[in-house]
Amino acid sequence: MTQTRTFKTVLLGLTIALGLVAQAKTSHADATETLTVAGGCFWCVEADFEKVKGVKEVVSGFTGGTVENPTYKQVVRGGTGHVEAVQITFVPAQVSAETLLSLFFRSIDPTDAGGQFCDRGQVYTTAIFAGPGQGAAAEQAKADAQAALGQPIVTPILTATEFYPADSYHQDYYKQNAVILTRFGPKSKAKAYAAYREACGRDARVKELWGADAPVVGS
Repeated sequence: MTQTRTFKTVLLGLTIALGLVAQAKTSHADATETLTVAGGCFWCVEADFEKVKGVKEVVSGFTGGTVENPTYKQVVRGGTGHVEAVQITFVPAQVSAETLLSLFFRSIDPTDAGGQFCDRGQVYTTAIFAGPGQGAAAEQAKADAQAALGQPIVTPILTATEFYPADSYHQDYYKQNAVILTRFGPKSKAKAYAAYREACGRDARVKELWGADAPVVGS
């Protein structure tokens, strides 16, 4: 009887231990991190990175400024110090920060200090806002991009500051079916976005710079 109880106790202990190990593995596999980058129009950067495997969510917003909880109108009017940016939530077990940073450089024009494509001004300039432990990876990605292009990279690497999500109107803009009035008449946001992206010359310039190394272009 005592041997039976001992065996059951040992078996129960093993079962619990195996369950804890499995739970730890699952938690590690599901663990997420965030990366904040500015690449011009946040609709476009959001659209590019939501299609990357291992990315759970991309939120459009603002960072780098001095005004708390800025509105879209305040930011684009200028004077707040913010840039349009996105916060990327990703699963490191599926895609690394290094990979995302490499993709980021190859989805923008990192040689342009005055904005991005047709969007000009400080609000649309590029930057990486490195969080804890991301600085070295960001510096390496920048060095690799400069070596690949053979041109000076002007995208700065800054310390991450408060990120403010934009209002719901701007989230997932590229895939919304809500109809808005444009200068070409009523269009869904998705169609208006596609027309804007083409007219802005984003994809054409990225392809000119990076060629086949621009895997997220055309989102």
